Amino acid sequence: MTKNLLLIFTRNPELGKAKTRLAKTVGDETALEIYKFLLKKTNEISSNVNADKAVYYSVKVRENDIWDASIYQKHLQKGEDLGIRMLNAFKNGFDEGYKKIIIIGSDLFDLTPNHIEQAFSYLDSNDVVIGPAKDGGYYLLGLTKLHEQIFKNKDWGTSSVRKDTLKDLKENTIHLLEELNDIDVFEDIKDHKAFQHFLK
Repeated sequence: MTKNLLLIFTRNPELGKAKTRLAKTVGDETALEIYKFLLKKTNEISSNVNADKAVYYSVKVRENDIWDASIYQKHLQKGEDLGIRMLNAFKNGFDEGYKKIIIIGSDLFDLTPNHIEQAFSYLDSNDVVIGPAKDGGYYLLGLTKLHEQIFKNKDWGTSSVRKDTLKDLKENTIHLLEELNDIDVFEDIKDHKAFQHFLK
């Protein structure tokens, strides 16, 4: 076992439940196709990272899907909101003895294995690593120990998340990675080359 764990939060790809804000513009079916495309991309990125890996499903753990069970531990997200679900996933990892844990979502096309490898190495000299997203949230969070407060009392999915998280961590050393854009609304994809074939 390595001492590093990569957590990947995914939604089960179901029609009408994936990328709902994006679906308002492109329709449910295209939104689902785009989400599956992003899942596949996240799978490719993560499979090239040197760390143990765990996928956390939103609704139901799937056995025969793109996440190979010989590479990815599989869990169900538990908790009443995103913060508590993330908290429980980090807690599991630290309880299992991992020293550095990073979480990513599955809606980021521009993330590379290098971003994740860098984040693990920055955790050698920092308490926390954050990958800031353009919408005011974050696309990556890395910890060397559990900071419970950062998972509580946040308006998840709003532009205040990162600011409030940094406020909770003012006693800690933090490294910020480059800012990237996660895919939530039509504006995020309309000029992005990788998504043009969905918009024909």
